[in-house]
Amino acid sequence: MMKYLLMLFFLIPLILNYWMTMHFVMIICIVYVFLNLNYSFISSSSSFFGMDILSYSLIGLSLFIGFLMLMASYNLVFSKDKLNEFLLIIIIMLFFLVLTFSSLNFLLFYIFFECSLIPTLFLIFGWGYQPERISAGYYLLFYTLFASLPLLLGIFYVFFFCNTLDFSLICVSGCNYYFYSSMVLAFLFKLPIPFFHFWLPKAHVEAPVSGSMVLAAILLKLGGYGLIRVFGFLINFTVYYNWIWMVLSLWGSFLVSFLCIFQIDMKSLIAYSSVAHMSLVICGIMSCSYYGFLGSLVMMLGHGFCSSALFCLANIVYERSYSRSLFINKGFLTIMPSMSMFWFLLCSNNMSSPPSLNLLGEIMLINSVVSWDYMTFIILFILSFMSCCYSIYLFSMIHHGYFYSGFINFKLINVREYCLVILHFIPLNLLIMKFDIFSLFL
Repeated sequence: MMKYLLMLFFLIPLILNYWMTMHFVMIICIVYVFLNLNYSFISSSSSFFGMDILSYSLIGLSLFIGFLMLMASYNLVFSKDKLNEFLLIIIIMLFFLVLTFSSLNFLLFYIFFECSLIPTLFLIFGWGYQPERISAGYYLLFYTLFASLPLLLGIFYVFFFCNTLDFSLICVSGCNYYFYSSMVLAFLFKLPIPFFHFWLPKAHVEAPVSGSMVLAAILLKLGGYGLIRVFGFLINFTVYYNWIWMVLSLWGSFLVSFLCIFQIDMKSLIAYSSVAHMSLVICGIMSCSYYGFLGSLVMMLGHGFCSSALFCLANIVYERSYSRSLFINKGFLTIMPSMSMFWFLLCSNNMSSPPSLNLLGEIMLINSVVSWDYMTFIILFILSFMSCCYSIYLFSMIHHGYFYSGFINFKLINVREYCLVILHFIPLNLLIMKFDIFSLFL
């Protein structure tokens, strides 16, 4: 683990060269994914850091998305818009994310969990589009901090009674609703759970493409990762309280799915679809079943690739039309048919078509939720149907209709943008062939 942290740390002097930074992040990702041993147990690299398959998958996703974020932000090279500072923030963010996912100590995990918020704020404040990015950043900060402070008190409570903060050694004997809430609320707000998700669409709409990618692909997954780790020692008390979050998530995702149909902003629609998908992940984790935990990991990985790719495609359209409105961006099927093919494939993956990871994750999650209570199949049926509706709505609004005649100087899609979308698409649809690896962490 230390070698990857040192590789990231020594990337900092290379921020003067965009190309070298991007290629070295890619090399770190390849070395990590292909030259690492896959342990089915937690392998310690020190007394405070280590990883199992859950950590391995999410660190690999973080490094891969970090490389794609740099590739997507190529316009900053031309505009000279604080490029060195941007590269520095991306490297610091990757550094914190690797530390977060590899922490075996609860307090260290909490510290790095909060630290990963700071580079995201800088991305939104520094490279966002509209003046509203200030309020979006405040929403992100205060929603997360409001739920995180009880978690810190809960960590002190755990240490007082257990005399350890190692995830594998914590054993809580007494639990009341206040302690349970302090343990899970921070992660539920981060995922986010419906009705506490208002920071997410604001942050996505105001963030640059790299900020949207890291928010959708990685920062939402911190919540799911934290819940799985916390339920390792709260498992005896979940039967009393988990139904509250299950009901809230199912009802909220039902409402949010209908809300997606009313969106007229591309990024806003993709952000609300993320809320609907993540609420299914919450239900899977809260069911505390084998399929629930397994499906939540697979769904988090699939959603990470899929929603990140959709934000990239939305940015490709935005860079040409300078608008995210579905009323202005029309008729792209006649102008850029190859890009329309990728839109179609990724919108299909967003509604969980085979052979994507989303399909596998959704099958496992639906199994886990229906086994918790068979009457939930009614809402799950509507959720699956609505995911098809808003994905088809997103595709058809952009690619059908009359092309806006006001687009005079219109650039066609280039090789870098093709590579960017293909590098999202390949792991999303080919990792299903090795899904047995993901089952080893339980």
